[in-house]
Amino acid sequence: MPKYAALIYSADVDWSQPEFAEATKEYNEFGQAAAAVLRGGEALYPTSSATTVRVTGGKGGDVVTTDGPYAETKEALTGFYLLECADLDEAITVAAKIPAAWDGAVEVRPVLEFGA
Repeated sequence: MPKYAALIYSADVDWSQPEFAEATKEYNEFGQAAAAVLRGGEALYPTSSATTVRVTGGKGGDVVTTDGPYAETKEALTGFYLLECADLDEAITVAAKIPAAWDGAVEVRPVLEFGA
């Protein structure tokens, strides 16, 4: 069965903080309800904790790191789920139940499996 990444874009906040307990509860409820198709997923820390990596000069070049996100945006990639669904329609139906879809966005992409 095909796999799909459900990329969650929402407010760039620290979901581990107590003021987001109700939202975290909604994600836990989604995880329980969608357990049959979930194959993984995690929340991400805020973009302020990110390190952007570039290699100048291509392969074997100098590694350059920058603290913070690649780009400043209103919504940030704050988590993801890996879904195993019959088709894109089923993946979209599942993604519509992810809490971020209600006030942010969930991008659904097919996963390319190398060697398959």
